[in-house]
Amino acid sequence: MNKNKGNIFSNFIWRFLERCGAQGVSFIVSIVLARLLLPEMYGTIALVTVFLNIMQVFIDSGMGNALIQKKNADDTDFSTVFYFNLVVCSVLYVLMFFIAPVIAKFYNDLSLVPVIRVLSLALLISGVKNIQQAYVSRNMLFKRFFFATLGGTIVAAVLGIWMAYRGYGVWALVAQQLTNAAIDTLILWITVRWRPKLVFSFQRLKGLFSYGWKLLASGLLDVVYNDLRQLIIGKLYSSSDLAYYNKGEHFPKLIVSNINSSIDSILLPVMSRNQDDAVSVKNMTRRAIKLSSYVMAPFMMGMAFCSKTIVTLLLTEKWLDCVPFMCIFCITYLFYPIHTANLNAIKAMGRSDLFLKLEIAKKVVGLMILFSTMWFGVMAMAYSLLLSSLLSMIINAYPNKKLLEYSFLEQMKDILPGILLAVFMGVCVYFVQWLPLNDWLTLLIQVILGALIYIGGSKLFQLEAFSYIVSVAKGYLHKRAKR
Repeated sequence: MNKNKGNIFSNFIWRFLERCGAQGVSFIVSIVLARLLLPEMYGTIALVTVFLNIMQVFIDSGMGNALIQKKNADDTDFSTVFYFNLVVCSVLYVLMFFIAPVIAKFYNDLSLVPVIRVLSLALLISGVKNIQQAYVSRNMLFKRFFFATLGGTIVAAVLGIWMAYRGYGVWALVAQQLTNAAIDTLILWITVRWRPKLVFSFQRLKGLFSYGWKLLASGLLDVVYNDLRQLIIGKLYSSSDLAYYNKGEHFPKLIVSNINSSIDSILLPVMSRNQDDAVSVKNMTRRAIKLSSYVMAPFMMGMAFCSKTIVTLLLTEKWLDCVPFMCIFCITYLFYPIHTANLNAIKAMGRSDLFLKLEIAKKVVGLMILFSTMWFGVMAMAYSLLLSSLLSMIINAYPNKKLLEYSFLEQMKDILPGILLAVFMGVCVYFVQWLPLNDWLTLLIQVILGALIYIGGSKLFQLEAFSYIVSVAKGYLHKRAKR
């Protein structure tokens, strides 16, 4: 058991380092590019990315998860899905190439056509990378992700900044995204030993598809629903409004994606190995919810209360209109680990049918809220997302009251101490901005004070998540020292 816990922690560390390294570089690059480029350029890329995200679901969702969840997946399964994905990606790229003028006409911006056609090449790259990613996740080889992702991010960062300085405008963002995906895929292909065999089984594909299509449909619903706000903002309002909305989401999402994707990529394969033991899955779900929310809370609350200082310091005052959106998204993303843990438990138990039903229910509720608020401005749409997210959290947790005997109220009770402490910390650091100090010193004091309050409070009130993290970290460091 201790060995298994150490292995999980080791893989989490590698996955977390990979996300932090990549997102850290991306964070710096986004700041540089935001200073060099106008908000309207970010709005243009945001519109194109919406359609790519929808297409990407057909590659990333369903079949990859089916390979991870299947107990005895072998080379035939992986090779079959690999060739299937290549065909799907090629079809999707051709589709995006020919509908580019339609999309551009819808938004009355013909300059979108070449951007869509070039940026859509990312779909073909994803077709090559996707199964390698599933192989790494299934076999818990997360160190491979670290080198691949970081390599792609750094090369893309250098190219993107150079092109922005040279005045390439929106094409700097296009080149950055494509290069990142290409280098990432190349390094992963070199470092991961698996190669597709010359085999293809329609029977295996059918079996995997029976599980995967529900996750595919769920993922498609989720992406279309989440990106629908951006499509509506792009159509009803201005590209600048869309840029401020997206940039307000960018900072909290940056942190959440690091922590949440690290946990998400490890939880599913680990839970799937214990899918016949409901008690074990419940314990893992509970631990994931406690730990992830404990880690996420200070980041989100700290960012919300320091948002004006952060934006002014990093992006300059031309981006101040994104501050209210940042605060809303910080609260929204605070609860994302609860979504992730509950949904992974359902997927690991093999209930992809239930997963799909939950997605349909959440989207019906969310769309009703969205369509009733979209006419009242972009801010109203942001608040509607917060309300939808809170309701979705309840919906996601509901089935696990029966499957795992772990109710939503129990989950809230588990995370409440950390959230209350984080809110108290946020209120304390908020008042620092009123001191007659420059932005750099203000932010530095806020960060140090916030860390002292949160860590000190965790120790004072003996929060379980804090004690667990300390004990596991000590054990891991001791084990590494003995080596």
